Amino acid sequence: METKLNYKSKLLNSNNIIIIVSLLVLFVALLAFGILRDTDKIITHKEANTLFTQDKIEKVILDGEYIHLKTADNSYKIYKNAINKPSFFTKYQVEVREDSSYIYDILSLLILLAAFGFLYRFMKQSKLQQLRQIRTSKVDDADVYEPVEALRSNVTFDDVAGIKDVKEELEEIIDFLKEPKKYRDLDIRLPKGVLLVGPPGVGKTLISKAVAGEAGVPFFYQSGASFVHIYVGMGAKRVSELFKKAKQMAPSIIFIDEIDAVGKSRGEFRNDEREATLNQLLTEMDGFEDSSGVIVIGATNKVDVLDEALLRAGRFDRRIHISLPDLADRIKTLELYLAQKPNKVDVEQVARMTVGFNYAALDTLTNEAAIFAMREGRSMVETSDFEAVKDKVLSGKRKILSFTEEERKIQAVYQGAKAVIATWLDVEFEKIGIVNTRLIIQEHEILSRSKLLNRVKVYLAGGIATQMHYNEQFTNASEDIMLAKELVRKVIYEYAMSENFVVTQFQEEELLKESVSELKELLKTLSKALAEVSAYLLVHENITQDECKEILREIF
Repeated sequence: METKLNYKSKLLNSNNIIIIVSLLVLFVALLAFGILRDTDKIITHKEANTLFTQDKIEKVILDGEYIHLKTADNSYKIYKNAINKPSFFTKYQVEVREDSSYIYDILSLLILLAAFGFLYRFMKQSKLQQLRQIRTSKVDDADVYEPVEALRSNVTFDDVAGIKDVKEELEEIIDFLKEPKKYRDLDIRLPKGVLLVGPPGVGKTLISKAVAGEAGVPFFYQSGASFVHIYVGMGAKRVSELFKKAKQMAPSIIFIDEIDAVGKSRGEFRNDEREATLNQLLTEMDGFEDSSGVIVIGATNKVDVLDEALLRAGRFDRRIHISLPDLADRIKTLELYLAQKPNKVDVEQVARMTVGFNYAALDTLTNEAAIFAMREGRSMVETSDFEAVKDKVLSGKRKILSFTEEERKIQAVYQGAKAVIATWLDVEFEKIGIVNTRLIIQEHEILSRSKLLNRVKVYLAGGIATQMHYNEQFTNASEDIMLAKELVRKVIYEYAMSENFVVTQFQEEELLKESVSELKELLKTLSKALAEVSAYLLVHENITQDECKEILREIF
């Protein structure tokens, strides 16, 4: 197939050369005709009279606006109104020649039309050739995309530092892939799909490879973008072949990176090819037998844009959130990255100065520190090397959040207030840290007004606490304030929980002011607990609800 396409391409190029050469020949011919059709020298009235009196003129030709005078040696021309025509016409027999200028114009027009004709033909042939290649490509799928190939992963959980809770969630999936019969005998159905959700650089792809490596099963890697083809139906066909191959080699893992590229909500900015591909993906996941031995792992940092059908039960049943590494995770990660590098590094000190770094950024930082040590002529990496290159890594990674020591203290008060208020008001959370907040999303059908307003108070708590503590407002409160406003808007308009049936925009302001007033009184009462939790966050960076409850019990 490739040979045929190459031959056709060469043939098309050969035809193109012939057409271009032909157009150049026509252009040169037109130019030569314009230059050579009239080479007579223009002379003045005085010069013409001299030729006339010396009887050197042998022939007189009238050609349009000019009179041509032929002598034995040369040919001349002069504008016909510039001479005494009666004298010339009496003495010589004048030959009248038809005006040839219009012939030149007609010939020029014909050549231009011919050039446009050749150009049109050239463009048409090129377009037809492209269409033929597209049709040929559709017939032979091997020319559209690379065949689906299984990989064997050598990565294990030993190569992935931290993320203890994530590993625990994936252990049973690994066990199922190792011994599927054990689960079938007990009629246990495992999730068909696992969705890894987290910001860029937290190791979603590495984790999926580690699952495949631990289980020792074939690993099929595809990016979401690779399913979206310009040829209608090719994305769906690729999905079909991927799942077919995975079933043949079961137990196996299919990993779809950046699944949001193909799994966006349907209807918005309609794209028939992408929707057809998504429909095929949904169909394939529905068609899985309960214990087919194939697990689909998807990765995204935009879970909010995914189609609801993709997230329903029976498809991606389980969602695993991977957040930025906390202090303990960063220590383990740095130890792993430094294991093969001779070093005298205070790992805990480096971990404390890299708040907000993801795993990829820590890897880059470690590598840059080693390079810096080598440039300095040392064979040992030191803590100072990390300090020297930290700014360089930050400037190249603008999205990395990093705090100065003063900012860490402000953030500890801010996040500590949220943890204390959430614990006091029974708003459940998994973990609240210096760089993240993970409130548990309530999936109840019926929600009370007081619970919703308690959640609003948690969002506002950080901003109020830092304002009371520092007598100043800070930019870190902006996102939480927006969440609080949005939830208040829902309480009044969407859930109709206002005290009045007819609502106004002023009621939003009143409800927020009321929440702020209650919060200030509550934070004064809990000031000692807030100080304890803030200090705890400065040391450990994260606090669970149980740990926060323990601190509150000791104080009250």
